[in-house]
Amino acid sequence: MSDSMPGPGTVHATTSGATSGEAAQGSPDEDTVPGAATVSEPAAPAPLGIARTPTGNAEVDARLERLADADHLTADGHVEVYEDVHRGLRDALTALDAGPAPAPMPSYNHRS
Repeated sequence: MSDSMPGPGTVHATTSGATSGEAAQGSPDEDTVPGAATVSEPAAPAPLGIARTPTGNAEVDARLERLADADHLTADGHVEVYEDVHRGLRDALTALDAGPAPAPMPSYNHRS
């Protein structure tokens, strides 16, 4: 008994009668190819139905409501809305990090 592998010049027969080194003869008609994709029109825009819960911050809530604009656009129009909302939310977060301006320090008049 031998555990050797067939060499590179070995040809194996397939169930169709063609050898593994030969190309299959003939090709199926393009109209009858199983699993072929059919071309159809894209679906019309439709709301996703995702509820937006108010945060209590008027600026953030306004940006989140802007997301509803994407419900009436085709997918290629979503990018502009998402980028606008992202930019607004980033600006709101940056403003929170900055915090309020420091209170002015009282000045003292020293008389000598």
